[in-house]
Amino acid sequence: MTEKLTVVNPYSLETIGSVEMSGWGLIDRYLNEAHSLFRDRSSWLPAHQRIDILKRAADMMQDRFDDLAYLIANEGGKPLVDARVEVTRAIDGMGLCVHEIAQMVGKEIPMDLMAAGAGRIAFTQREPIGVVVAASAFNHPLNLIVHQVGPAVATGCPVIVKPAGDTPLSCRTFVDILYEAGLPESWCRFVACDNQTAEKMITDERVAFLSFIGSARVGWMLKSKLAPGARCALEHGGVAPVIVDESADIDAMIPSLAKGGFYHSGQVCVSVQRVFAPNAIARKVAEKLAIAASDLQVGNAIDETVDCGPLIRPAEVDRVEEWVAEAVDAGATVMTGGKRLGDTTYAPTVLLDPPAHVRVSTQEVFGPVVCVYGYDTFDAAVEQANSLPFAFQAAVFTKNLDTAMSAVQNLDATAVMVNDHTAFRVDWMPFAGRRQSGYNTGGIGYTMHDMTQDKMAVIKVG
Repeated sequence: MTEKLTVVNPYSLETIGSVEMSGWGLIDRYLNEAHSLFRDRSSWLPAHQRIDILKRAADMMQDRFDDLAYLIANEGGKPLVDARVEVTRAIDGMGLCVHEIAQMVGKEIPMDLMAAGAGRIAFTQREPIGVVVAASAFNHPLNLIVHQVGPAVATGCPVIVKPAGDTPLSCRTFVDILYEAGLPESWCRFVACDNQTAEKMITDERVAFLSFIGSARVGWMLKSKLAPGARCALEHGGVAPVIVDESADIDAMIPSLAKGGFYHSGQVCVSVQRVFAPNAIARKVAEKLAIAASDLQVGNAIDETVDCGPLIRPAEVDRVEEWVAEAVDAGATVMTGGKRLGDTTYAPTVLLDPPAHVRVSTQEVFGPVVCVYGYDTFDAAVEQANSLPFAFQAAVFTKNLDTAMSAVQNLDATAVMVNDHTAFRVDWMPFAGRRQSGYNTGGIGYTMHDMTQDKMAVIKVG
């Protein structure tokens, strides 16, 4: 009998579905199949066929919009209002894949810059890199899959996708939609498997590219074990800093900070976590943010009235509770929250001045906790913001252009938002972590570039 992976609603812990687990025998067959497809150039799907498949799939996703949003909320705990935004993004992402197919172009390479190259014409073209394995995370169970699988289909790479164990239903649904849209099943395979089997698959010599979204510990470990020649993109997490300048409009800023900090209960890799404000206004900022946080409704994500859903597993509630208690014991002031609401939920929490050494100050909380710190000088705030081995997206709130540009130039981040929260993203922009926060660049077009490689032709004429 085939083993089943049971999927539960993370708030109620009630079973909502299941998927079949894939053993190594099946995955080995999928890898052989995918590798053979790639090696046989006569089997490659032409661009017009890939475009038609992606367009039809996007239309089907639009037709099933409400069902997809409900599934995201039900298995992933993301509130319906945000789940609907995720579906919209996923559909738009399919359109971006179609658009970027036309941008996969080469260029002419001048040959006669020296006499040795004279009499030759050279140009490049883009080719698919090979078999792609995509290992995904739970927090955006549809859109992350689109960002990993869509580019593989668009570039003509056979792909095997492993979803997060907590949220496989959205992924399986998307793969089924691709099949319905006309993609041959051999070009995209869904596998749910244990971690040991996943590692064996990812590090197999038939894999040309790994797309990984998850923890830094796992991501760097897998990168170190990839087969020779395999490429990868790793998206981990950050401990996102926000610097508030004394000129900032605090009242206008608070809704943005609250959204960036408590969206999906903080389970986002660029969630607002560390807010640095001048000593004279730090408590005021914390108080106003606490008021906004205390107004948020916590509960089952499938309830239309809920702003913050559950954490993905009860163990995550235990962990956040432990981290907050450590900070409070060390001297942090709880402005709001600071307690669990049940086995699966934790109250939106604002802490004032936790010590620099505690875990809420040094590691990614990945929960509904925002910390506010006072600072003496702007340069000191930048230094503290840059003090961790993680660097992803950062933000500054100010009315002063010089201050904004100083933050942009001096914050260690791949993107610095000015007068916006750290979790802002559109899917055509580069999205990447520095240092321990990631490797290579996400975003539909950037991922498609990484899944292709240049080939040059040099033609001797005359």
